[in-house]
Amino acid sequence: MSSQPALLPRSTPAASGVSSRSIAALLDRLEARSVECHSIMVVRHGHVVAEGWWAPYSAGRPHLLYSLTKSFTSVAVGLVIADGLLSLDDRVVDVLPDHVPAGIPEQGRRLTVHHLLSMTAGHRTDSLDEAWRLEPGDLVKGFLRVPFSEAEGTRHTYDNSTTFILARMVERVTGRGLPELLDERLFTPMGIDHAEWDRVASGAAFGFHGLHLTTEAVAAFGELLLRGGLWGDRRLVPREWVELATRRHIDTPQVEGWSENPDALCGYGYQFWMSRHGYRGDGAFGQLCVVVPSHDLVVAVTGATVQGEEILGPLWECLLPGMDQAGSAQDDEVLADRLRRLSLAPVPGSAAPGRSVKARLDASAEGSALPDGTTVIVDPVDGGWLLRFGALLDVEAGHGEWRESSPLGRPVVAAGAWQGDTFVADLYVITTPHRVRLVVDADAGTAVATWNVAPLTGPDLALHLRSPLMTRPDVA
Repeated sequence: MSSQPALLPRSTPAASGVSSRSIAALLDRLEARSVECHSIMVVRHGHVVAEGWWAPYSAGRPHLLYSLTKSFTSVAVGLVIADGLLSLDDRVVDVLPDHVPAGIPEQGRRLTVHHLLSMTAGHRTDSLDEAWRLEPGDLVKGFLRVPFSEAEGTRHTYDNSTTFILARMVERVTGRGLPELLDERLFTPMGIDHAEWDRVASGAAFGFHGLHLTTEAVAAFGELLLRGGLWGDRRLVPREWVELATRRHIDTPQVEGWSENPDALCGYGYQFWMSRHGYRGDGAFGQLCVVVPSHDLVVAVTGATVQGEEILGPLWECLLPGMDQAGSAQDDEVLADRLRRLSLAPVPGSAAPGRSVKARLDASAEGSALPDGTTVIVDPVDGGWLLRFGALLDVEAGHGEWRESSPLGRPVVAAGAWQGDTFVADLYVITTPHRVRLVVDADAGTAVATWNVAPLTGPDLALHLRSPLMTRPDVA
């Protein structure tokens, strides 16, 4: 866990012209709607005025950002364009000629950096699954083989493959990996020393997913954008690129079942979403970096929501009315105390010391995190339990407290309890939005292990406890 110095200065809501009651109202609204947040940070006039983590999540722990990663890839593209190594008009086929399939349609030959950044290549739906199916070893080639149904530049389709290709183009023209480039040009100068990346099977960073950062690092990124690419007195990103990337380039269409929220219909920039107020980087399950220039405001959020858009409405309705409505020092103290005590509900029940159980896992439940038939053993140890999952892994769980272990390299934090003849435990894959609920029926000798929200890289728990996570590019 990181123990790095603060990236941003601190202040109080009242001193920065923010009503503490508006932030409390935001928390109330999220709680009333059962929106699961893991962290929140509010930055006004360059100062952190409110910050909180729902235990067992904590300030120093990097959190998987999912597609918020795309906005960092956009900045990498802007850097190499400023270096003269790439241009918006450069074509995929010219920069990555060894990835061009035979018989490529003429439209595929015309696709440029601009089309990839704005996700206007011409596919009707996200090409990722089809591209992977067509070319399991070469996603770029697979993308160019997927039929185009619209003229390039005319329609926005959220398409993960476009960002993957941008990452590969950046790497081709610089001769460096995307993580290494961003470390040197962005993270290290900002004081961020803990960026972690998930990778595809080849070892390359996804580009469209897989970056892990702390909440403060996400907020600092938003502040960098708000200041036009300046970090203190040092220019890290050209102002022209920040302005270009964070303005509307294309309308975003209604996608049934996904983008009913008005903020999904505000348009798309260069790997940034436009919002009813300002713009945002946006990742699955509620990973957000919201920048509102009109209020000199940045809000960073991590969580595990079904729809990340569930957070944006409350932000506008509860928080924005509190701008320039400073409250009292007493209000600030009440809010700070509430933020310090944030916690996800621990598993209720008894310790039942000395009681153990052995069961067989039933994987028929949707979202099972472990293979069918896995032997599950719950053994009491030191005020908690050792949970054994066949030969796959052992996890430590506490009673009334979270206990951390790293059985395969990446930390998992767990707590459990007996509820009558049933043992229940929550296993948090703590650097991600995801956790597994284990339920063991001692009488029946059966167990189930299901995700709160299934990871987009697949349901296998063991996969997500390995560091770095390496998988095929199958994130939807």
